[in-house]
Amino acid sequence: MKLESTVKELELKTIKSHINPHFIFNSLNSIRALVDENPTRARRAITELSNILRSSMQAEKSETVTLESELDIVKDYLALEQMRFEERLKIEMDIEKDTLGQQVPPMMLQTLVENSIKHGISKLVNGGVVRIVSEFKGDHLELLVQNTGHLNGNMNGDGFGIKSTQDRLNLMYQGKAVFEIRNIGSNMVESKISFPVVI
Repeated sequence: MKLESTVKELELKTIKSHINPHFIFNSLNSIRALVDENPTRARRAITELSNILRSSMQAEKSETVTLESELDIVKDYLALEQMRFEERLKIEMDIEKDTLGQQVPPMMLQTLVENSIKHGISKLVNGGVVRIVSEFKGDHLELLVQNTGHLNGNMNGDGFGIKSTQDRLNLMYQGKAVFEIRNIGSNMVESKISFPVVI
């Protein structure tokens, strides 16, 4: 049992400490471009990036964080991506206030949002919308990330973000959490996580 517990801990550390190096590279390039033309925004961007990197390091120490903390990181991430995509990236949030105190796996929502931009918005000439929803459904918390685009075969289970999400949920919730990704309508993709409410 001790060996199984150690293996589980190592697996979780490996799959949750991943930050896409391309994102860091793109953010640094955006910041460099802002240093002369908008130093105030450049300073804010450095703070946003350092918040994300700090959270990534702390993710190894915590099995869960509040949804509110996770959303703070997602907002920093989206602010940095908006520097790159400008008007091509529109953001909508529909967050039930009561869900903010719920415990969620750290960096998991951020991974899904990153996936939605990488596989959705960045592929579209005119960009699109990323919508984040949190709500209670019965005795479960549902987190939805919806983005303009169309799900292709490559994204369903093959990308690191998708696989790491499935693996982490399996390890942490032992089959009691559900993750799915699907097309909704003709031009939207939805990633949904549903896990038991912690009271």
